[in-house]
Amino acid sequence: MRLLLDTAVVIYAVESPERLSKRAAAALRNLNNALELSAVSVTEIAIKAASGRLAFSAVILRKAMDDLGIRILPYTADHAFRMFGLSRHHNDPFDRQIIAQALCEGISVVTPDDKFRLYQGITAFW
Repeated sequence: MRLLLDTAVVIYAVESPERLSKRAAAALRNLNNALELSAVSVTEIAIKAASGRLAFSAVILRKAMDDLGIRILPYTADHAFRMFGLSRHHNDPFDRQIIAQALCEGISVVTPDDKFRLYQGITAFW
């Protein structure tokens, strides 16, 4: 199964795996799952790291991706155009882009954020 990981999931997996739910941790370990991280999440991590709000480097992120077998899901124009019809349940622009990607791609999202579940068509679990 293809799974789109919310930014927080990757950060938790590296910094504090005990914060992952049992279901999320099992999904990360399941070799039958295709784990994907949005290019938007890479941007979010880079911005937060540069501002000092997150102690995460490109090296740490690349290692986490290698260790967990995560591939990058590019952010496309189709994903951006999906934002036009997206409800305003969530105000975080990074999360809204991830939601639009998941809807376009028809893939489930692993996230601790309950607001993802407010969007019709999103399958989100934690």
